[in-house]
Amino acid sequence: MLLGAGPDAEDVIQEAFVKGYRNLSRYRGQSAFRSWLLAIVANETRNLHRSRSRRDGLVLRAAAANQESEAVEDDAVGAVLAAERRAALVRALRLLPVKDREVIVCRFFLDLSEDETVTMLGVARGTVKSRTSRALAKLRGLLDHEVVRRA
Repeated sequence: MLLGAGPDAEDVIQEAFVKGYRNLSRYRGQSAFRSWLLAIVANETRNLHRSRSRRDGLVLRAAAANQESEAVEDDAVGAVLAAERRAALVRALRLLPVKDREVIVCRFFLDLSEDETVTMLGVARGTVKSRTSRALAKLRGLLDHEVVRRA
């Protein structure tokens, strides 16, 4: 869902599993099976984006789903603050270029290792490292700007 499939996530996952099954003979064991399968899911998600020609809304739908679960917290003030922080994060993530957003989602939302991120995104290790560093710096800047704007 964080890669942008949103309401079509189940279809994307189903298609990814079918493609993974059909191409199981191509799995060479050079990376973890999880990474290989997640790379297929990521590719299917990209295919969905290309076919619909839209790349926005990815994190908004995830945040909207999480806001409902947070409403049941006992501490109403804590829930409001958490929702505001999440909304600010979502807004900032949406402003990042897709490549930066993908690496942030892989590393911090999906909690993938560096090796798994390399496999999933199909880029070099150095690219993952530099992209992560730059994306985090951009995200910090966007969040700082958000805090100043709201003050």
